[in-house]
Amino acid sequence: MMGSAMAPDHQPKNASVGLKMEDLRLAVISDAAPERNGVGAYYEDLVGYLAPRVAAIEVFSPTIEDGVWQAGLVFPMPGDTTQKICFPNVWALHRDLERLEPHVVIIPTPGVYGWAGAWLAARRHRPVLTGFHTSFEQIARLYWQGTLTEKVFRQYFDRIHRYLFGVSHAVFANSAEMEQLAISMGAKDVRLVGTPIPRLFAAQPRVTYEGGFERILFAGRLAAEKNIEAIIAAAENLPGLRFSLAGDGPFRQLVEQAASRLPNLEYLGWKYREELCREIDAHDALILPSHFESFGTIALEAMSRGRVVLVSEHAGITAWQELKEGLDVIGKEGLTGALRRVSEMTVTARVGLAEQAYQLAQQFNNHNLEGWENLLLDTAR
Repeated sequence: MMGSAMAPDHQPKNASVGLKMEDLRLAVISDAAPERNGVGAYYEDLVGYLAPRVAAIEVFSPTIEDGVWQAGLVFPMPGDTTQKICFPNVWALHRDLERLEPHVVIIPTPGVYGWAGAWLAARRHRPVLTGFHTSFEQIARLYWQGTLTEKVFRQYFDRIHRYLFGVSHAVFANSAEMEQLAISMGAKDVRLVGTPIPRLFAAQPRVTYEGGFERILFAGRLAAEKNIEAIIAAAENLPGLRFSLAGDGPFRQLVEQAASRLPNLEYLGWKYREELCREIDAHDALILPSHFESFGTIALEAMSRGRVVLVSEHAGITAWQELKEGLDVIGKEGLTGALRRVSEMTVTARVGLAEQAYQLAQQFNNHNLEGWENLLLDTAR
């Protein structure tokens, strides 16, 4: 079935040189449920920005209703029951694409939804854009190093990425590291495109940051790659700071156990974006001490709210020079050392860092939206 896909240089029958943004019909076909992880959040934000600018944009992905995943078939993700492997109804997806007749099909994920969407698009000569957001090979190594499971997952993701790259007009990544990795895996045309700020975050009036440094927030998957142990250790070592963790994942029980014994650590559970925006506003700083992070969307979101943001040097967001000056990068000192150092800064210095973060985030967002429009028009034409 893969071998029968059409080459990516075929143009859709309804494309023309004169296309404008307001003419475009777009399809996003993703394995990530909206808001459930960074990739799902990325495209929910992107759709929010593009919808008023284009003729039509639709997302085809699993959804979660009352805590239940909705898809053609749903299986638990090995090693993380909070995530699912979802199979689409391919015939329904085919009918939806026939109805929409998209000028561009965007594939953000290398799961079954992504593969099926790319295959259907290529069969109908619709140009494909593939997003390369996550190094699943690194995740497989972290969870199952040296096991047969790691080998199977690595081989699958290597093959599916090469297929997606082969049928794509272009591949886009949100960090220089992912850009280089895509090239090493055979992608011919790789574009560096940043992450948008949620319209919700941009529209809400800012809660002024006064320069305090007491309430520290982590938000994201509670998983090995996020270095959750370092946050718990920081709470143990810095009893004068109050830590809040929001999210869900395989390390949830570890976090709940830590919250039950540490008076300065609170588990907030999983939060919708509107709730998350309020939590950021209610805290002084956001931390992201991940072992690896393709970008770190939550860090950009916290910057957009004018907060102090501490991120690991392994986070892809630090590779964007347009943003780095607004971040405090955790070095060899570790999270505890970085928090202690920032707590010793003057109030004026912390307020200045947070304000710089806000200004840089706004500039970055405007630039990225222009980049997306150019990429979509170039692909459709």
